[in-house]
Order: sequence, then C-alpha cells, then structure tokens
Amino acid sequence: MPTAALSTPEQIRRRSLQSGTIGAIVEWYEYTIYGVAAALVFGNLFFPTLSPGVGQILSLATFGVGFLARPVGAFVAGHLGDRIGRKSTLILTFSIMTVATALIGLVPTYDQIGVAAPLLLCVLRLAQGFAVGGEWGGAAVFAVENAPRERRGYFGAWPQIGVSAGLLLGTAAVSLASWVSGDAFEEWGWRLPFLLSVLLAGVGFFIRLRATESPEFLAEKAKMDAELERRKAPAAVLFRDHRKALLITIFGRFAEAGNYYLFTTFILSYVTTTLGAPKSYGLTASMIGATVNIVMIPVFGALSDRIGRVRTFLIGGALIVATTGPVFALVHTGQLWAIVAGVVLFLALGHAMVYAPLPALYCEMFPTAVRYSGISIGYQMASILLASFTPALASAMVLWADGSLWMVIAFAIVTTVIAMAAIACAPDRRDRELNEIGAVRTHTHDTQALSSH
Repeated sequence: MPTAALSTPEQIRRRSLQSGTIGAIVEWYEYTIYGVAAALVFGNLFFPTLSPGVGQILSLATFGVGFLARPVGAFVAGHLGDRIGRKSTLILTFSIMTVATALIGLVPTYDQIGVAAPLLLCVLRLAQGFAVGGEWGGAAVFAVENAPRERRGYFGAWPQIGVSAGLLLGTAAVSLASWVSGDAFEEWGWRLPFLLSVLLAGVGFFIRLRATESPEFLAEKAKMDAELERRKAPAAVLFRDHRKALLITIFGRFAEAGNYYLFTTFILSYVTTTLGAPKSYGLTASMIGATVNIVMIPVFGALSDRIGRVRTFLIGGALIVATTGPVFALVHTGQLWAIVAGVVLFLALGHAMVYAPLPALYCEMFPTAVRYSGISIGYQMASILLASFTPALASAMVLWADGSLWMVIAFAIVTTVIAMAAIACAPDRRDRELNEIGAVRTHTHDTQALSSH
C-alpha cells in the first residue's frame, strides 16, 4: 500500500509544510552564499583587471544574471508541476540547484583560466536561477493546497522564511569560513560554504522524498486526463484566461522583490566599499535581521488569515514607504548598531508584512490546473523585471549621485507604491475553498472546446 494511503490528513499537511519550508531554506542558502560572495570577493577574483568600483558592479551583475533564467525555470517547472506533479518537480529543481552550487565552489579564478572564469561563473549562476525559478511556486503551492482553509495564510507563510533562513545560514557559513581561513578567505575560504551545500542538500532530499501530493491536485490530475481543454499547456490557459491575476502577481512583488536585495546584498557592498566599514558589520546586520524576519513572517501570515491578505500587504507597504528614508539614514552613519537597527526595521516590519501573505494570496487567484504555472511565472517575471540587477543598479545609483543614497531611496518607495496599487486590485478569497476557484470559467471553456469537436 502506498505511503500516502497510510498517511492521515494531518501527516500530509505536516510533511508538505516541512518539504516546502526545509527545501526552500536549503535552496536559498545556496542562493544567498553566491550573493554574499559576489558582494565581498568575486570582484577581485573574477574581474581583477578592472577598477575596484567597476569590478564590484560587474560582480554584482553576475548575481543578477541568475534572475534571467528564473522565468524559464518558472515556465518549465510550472508546466511539469501542473501536469505531472508538484513533488517530482521540486525534487528536480532541488537537484539542479545543488549541483550548480557545488560546482561554483570549484570554479577556477581569472588568474587561473582567464576570461573563461567569469563565463563559467555566469553559466552556473544561470543554472541556479533556473532552479529557483521553479522552487518558490512549488513550495508555496505544496503548503497552501494542503492547509486548512482558515489557516492558508499561516501555512503559506512558512516557506517564505526560506529566504531569510537561507540568508541567515548563508551569512553564518561565510562568517565561519572567513574565521577558519583568516587571511586566506579570498584565496580558498570563500569556497567552503558552496561545498558545504552538498551536506545540507542531503537533508532536503530526505524531507522532500517523504512528502506527498495534495488530495486536491491528485483529483485535478485525474480530471485533466478526461477533459480535452485541460490537455493544453497550462501556460497557454494561463495567458488566455488569467491575465489579470498574472499581472497582479507580477506587480505585487515590486514591494519586496528588489527591496529585499537592497537591504541584504547591496548593503553588504555599500557598507564595505562606500563607507569603508568592516565587512562583519554588514554580515552581522544581515544575520540579526534575518532572524527577526523568520520570526515575524509566520506572525503576519496568521494575521492575513484574520484581517485579509490585501489589508496585511497594504499596511506593510505603507511601512516600507514611511521607513525607507530613516533606514538608509541609519545605515549611512556607518555605525554597527545603526546598520543593524536599519536592516532589522525593514526586515521585521515592512518586508515581513508584504512577503508573508503572498503565497496564500497568489494561490487563491488561480485554479488548481494552472496554479503552479501562474504563481511561478508571475513571481519570476517580477524577479527579472525588478530584482535581477537591483544590487548592481543601486551601486550605480550611488556612483551617479556622488555617494548620496537619495536615488536608491526613491527607487524603493516608487516600486513599493506600484505594488500596493496592484495588490489593491486583488480579490479576497480567503473564505473560499481552493477547488472552487476558477471552476465556473474553466467549465465554460471546457464545454465550448468539447462542443467544437
């Protein structure tokens, strides 16, 4: 008898939540250590022939290259996830990410193989981006589809801690590697966190293999085999029938997609390069901020179950708009306590409040047959539009403004206002069952398609 048949609904929920959360943590650990390494050492190692400022911008640009592959990963994983299964797709993306990360830890530097070094780095970064492109949507769907209706916001919020938990583990691993290698960190110590990912991946694989598909998806998959219209690619149905929901999904991320990297990756570079402060200042702020963020995301996910996803998001967006200026003012002082306070303020309030309700909100906008595709494609389109080169763009803005942060502050506020306008148009469906969403529209198209044949 299959394991799923022996599992109680509570066990299925718990394993799905563990799979989405732990898997996301490991994948974002792998993603984070690249960002940290790009901010701290890749400029010297892979672009040594350029001036420090230009080399730093190109180093951060390689971080952005990974975002170019995210939409591709979202399309592929969304298709596989909606047609074949969420679990098998998540295992695939997890495998790609782990292999790419381990290989980055083995890439020779520019001094060893010349221009081939940054090219190899970019190829592996693209593989990372492809994997992450399919990861978030699967983790969110896995958690939300198995959640009780009245707790979808809380369940959906847990995979969201993966980004900050990965940031915490990643910065901790880099700090430990820096301590172990000492002055040799730039020579070989930076490679240790990448190679360590292989051990962490073993934990993720074990947890994901124990998870099971949601009963809702299994029922929907059985129906797809009997319905002619559903045999079309999920992406085709998505762009035909769910354009409004897709646009809300894309622009709704503008409040956190780029701003998160402003207050993590860009801050590391700004503190060390522009302010001349020790790199430990930025790492310490990121680790403390990530810890508080992990605590607050489930809190705000539960809050969205009580007051609504849209209301929770709009309050968080207003907080970002109100605090961005003061936060950067704190960071600009170059004092450790002020940098920590600024990063914690952003991650604990504004970011956590706009980020926590997104999985449940997005899942509630798409029917089961295109849910993985819808939230993955929308989420990752926003990544390439906004988050991809935000750290490099912010560094360029600082240069253009002669060291001033006013352009970066304006960027954060404007993008947040755009997101608030988009989410204000989202429907409130927290009281509806997921299998009811889109049922009427889908049935109508199915009937038309069958009658035409």
